[in-house]
Amino acid sequence: MSREKYESSYGLENHGIKNIGRTCWNLHTPALYEEIIKRGEGNIAHLGPIVVRTGQYTGRAAKDKFIVEEPLSKDLIWWGDSNQPFDRGKFDNLFHKILAYLQGKDLFIQDCFAGADPEYRMPIRIVTETAWHSLFARNMFIQQKNEDLKNHIPVFTVLHVPNFRAVPEIDNTNSEAFVILNLEKKMVIIGGTSYAGEIKKSIFTVLNYILPQKNVLSMHCSANIGANGDTALFFGLSGTGKTTLSADPHRMLIGDDEHGWSENGIFNFEGGCYAKVIRLSAEKEPEIYQTTRRFGTVLENVGFVYDNGRIDLEDADLTENTRAAYPLSHIPNVYKSTLSGHPANIFMLTCDAFGVMPPIAKLSPEMAMFHFISGYTAKLGGTEKGMGNEPRATFSACFGAPFMALHPTTYTGLLAEKVRMHKVNCWLVNTGWTGGSCGEGKRIDISHTRAMINAALSGSIDNVEMMADPVFHVNVPTGCPGVPSEILDPRNTWSDKEQYDQKAGILAKLFNENIKRFEVKDSPKMKGVPVGDSIISG
Repeated sequence: MSREKYESSYGLENHGIKNIGRTCWNLHTPALYEEIIKRGEGNIAHLGPIVVRTGQYTGRAAKDKFIVEEPLSKDLIWWGDSNQPFDRGKFDNLFHKILAYLQGKDLFIQDCFAGADPEYRMPIRIVTETAWHSLFARNMFIQQKNEDLKNHIPVFTVLHVPNFRAVPEIDNTNSEAFVILNLEKKMVIIGGTSYAGEIKKSIFTVLNYILPQKNVLSMHCSANIGANGDTALFFGLSGTGKTTLSADPHRMLIGDDEHGWSENGIFNFEGGCYAKVIRLSAEKEPEIYQTTRRFGTVLENVGFVYDNGRIDLEDADLTENTRAAYPLSHIPNVYKSTLSGHPANIFMLTCDAFGVMPPIAKLSPEMAMFHFISGYTAKLGGTEKGMGNEPRATFSACFGAPFMALHPTTYTGLLAEKVRMHKVNCWLVNTGWTGGSCGEGKRIDISHTRAMINAALSGSIDNVEMMADPVFHVNVPTGCPGVPSEILDPRNTWSDKEQYDQKAGILAKLFNENIKRFEVKDSPKMKGVPVGDSIISG
């Protein structure tokens, strides 16, 4: 059977890639399935998803991400742990080693877009040595019409070689794994790791560099839209409920992870979802659960019973970070337009294991910026030997510090400007503990959290009397439909009020220590954004 070849006239030689084996251009999903099975890269599970393994790397290589230091961008990059500088000469040397490694090898190419808004969408190219990563890219990014593929010229290219390993002593990397962004050459090289999330996050980092310079806010958030056209954004780190709470059967999903906010409205960066699926519940998350039973879905490190071809979502033997990558078309309740309107509500989610933050609070624009640049949640130490079960505060600027190429005040200033311009309601939602810290109190009931979010979305909470939280300076409603009023004031849920005051004081101090890391730039967009001890007392 012949297979039509959707090959771009802008060939791989434009990237310096020559003398390779087969070039598999823009293969559709069934053809990629054939290649995956033929090459032994994965298995087909019951009902059709592909199950793959990523080896020792089952999550992001956080310490192995670099940006090439070059004249045009070096003064704009937010240098630090997340954006480590890499020498231009060392990049060229490593790139040439990769080109030598690719001699005679088959390559898979997907030409697609990042960004649903036609005005800001970016043509990209994902080149990988494996068929399953090509399927991942096809799922995650926005596909274009077959007849347009011939004229596709990428603005940015990802060269993905997971089986190539760096030599740190020679290549100046931290390990055999590396993710290196070269803004000058408009290329990302990824090696030494098969974790597919590095592909999507490298493009997200590129957009986080480009779009804010065009006055478009790039955001690490989920988004949905109601029947009346009201858009809502959900910011939150892992474990806060960002994906779960945005997947609402009464609202349409725009996207689960990455979005832009332009003068035109909200748009998804992606064409798919990359969801954590460990212990996924068919009852609580039926739409996401069903994607794990669909042809075309890539299941990464999910438990798999070889004897009968069944998957086991409870199996965490390989990692807690099991993933499903699937196109948005797998979700029945998905928003199909390229743009939604400006948001009416923004929710900043935290899983506060200290148990001292209110389950919902309304934020002034200034306090919204404070919590946005803080990006707070709390993790538990009980997962590591000898650490007990004490909460550990985690601050990730803009709820996505590892992917923010520019200084956090750039994104915060843009958010401040847009929130004020469009009069957006901003909310802080705690999905963590109440009545005590973890180990003493209990997790806030998800049904109560949903009721509070629904009340904010419907406006039924707008006319409720508010009380000022004396520690965190947020406005807490005294009542909310469907929620016991006694849980709304976190201090009242603690039997030991002095212990609450102590814990709240500890967290307030951590907030203040963290916020001092940021120097507010002299910019009109940052006017009125609070920084320092005056904003949180304890």
